[in-house]
Amino acid sequence: MNYAQVDFNKRPNDDLGDVEDMFQENFFEALKQSGIENHQRAIDALLKCEKLDNSKTVVYYELGKNYIALKNFGAAEDALKKATSKEPENEWYLDQLYEVYNLQNDTDKAIKTVKQLVKYHPDYRQDLASLYIKAKKYKDALKILDDLDAEFGVNQDRDYLRNEIYNLTGNDDDRIENLEERVKANPGNETNYLNLIYRYSETGDTKKAFETAKELLKIHPESRLVHLALYKFYLDANEPKNAILSMKTVLQSPEINPDAKAKVFNDFVNFVSKNPEYEKDLIEITALIDTDKSTKTLTELGQYYLKLNDKPKALQYFEEALKQDTKNFAIIKDVLLLQLDLNMDDKVVAKSKETIELFPAQPILYLINGVANNKLKQPKKAIESLETGLDYVIDDAKMEADFYTQLSLAHKLNNNITKSEAFTKKAEALIKQQQ
Repeated sequence: MNYAQVDFNKRPNDDLGDVEDMFQENFFEALKQSGIENHQRAIDALLKCEKLDNSKTVVYYELGKNYIALKNFGAAEDALKKATSKEPENEWYLDQLYEVYNLQNDTDKAIKTVKQLVKYHPDYRQDLASLYIKAKKYKDALKILDDLDAEFGVNQDRDYLRNEIYNLTGNDDDRIENLEERVKANPGNETNYLNLIYRYSETGDTKKAFETAKELLKIHPESRLVHLALYKFYLDANEPKNAILSMKTVLQSPEINPDAKAKVFNDFVNFVSKNPEYEKDLIEITALIDTDKSTKTLTELGQYYLKLNDKPKALQYFEEALKQDTKNFAIIKDVLLLQLDLNMDDKVVAKSKETIELFPAQPILYLINGVANNKLKQPKKAIESLETGLDYVIDDAKMEADFYTQLSLAHKLNNNITKSEAFTKKAEALIKQQQ
């Protein structure tokens, strides 16, 4: 802020000198107190300045700032209005007044003030567009955004405001028309095409989306991002070879983020599970992305091989996923169940015991531990684990029956036939209730 209108260096040469000295002293005291956030003391000093000389607009400006800091918006507005009434073209005063109206959510007054500010900087025009959106004057807002785009080119912030308007009005036709015009005006811009493809897809016009994606590929054959849309279109059009080529492009592209790749890979796995003749392509792409597999990708591969009943292969991928996410309960459970099925009982006992320390209230862990100990002919350890875990079973009759079945087996291995038969009856009773 330039305080040139207050000439503190001018030496007084008449009987008003004392007044000028007192004004200067109080004004600089106000600046000091404001600087150390003693806003009320700053205000007190500024009010003394006002009494000494109410023609200095900078006093009202400083009063406004300090009142804002104390959230006394009414007083701030009054002070800043006095400043702007004396200097209606002062950008700093108008901007501070605009802030007061924004803080009070007084959209109408904010619009009136920003209209005075637009001559100073394009940012104020964008602020005016935002205020028109708040006031539901969507046509006025779009007009400003169109003018700014024409003058400065499109940018992300204005596109956000534009899409906000389209979302509020539900006017997808205008949104798409705007994107179509951008594509025509600048066919070399990949982003314009991608946005148009997305909007066509969102409105259900997959035919136009597909055509636009193929058009983009002709203009930009090196584009990788377009394949994020193309593979889906190729699948829907029953063009599996092209779909696979697009999926491979996505999965090998360093510019595409891991989450997007994981989604494509998931679709790839699902596609191959329904079309096993393309398993060779899945194996090939799996090898290509071997160094860039996320936990989700590894889990998807595990699930795929589980569907094929290739349990050793499924376990291999689940174990790789677990190395990346060591405390993921779902993956731990899959690993333990597969190890149990593959008779890796020593590993199951050790891993389930370790996991119980992390998840002590998960009954499935105690059940798995009990099953593995029974298989290892360790009935006492099985009984201990199963009795502890049974306390955590809540409203799950099937799991409770499984616990009783394993307890029956453990007591039989421990030569306690009476208890074994008692648990068998409990298990049978629960199974009958479920039928």
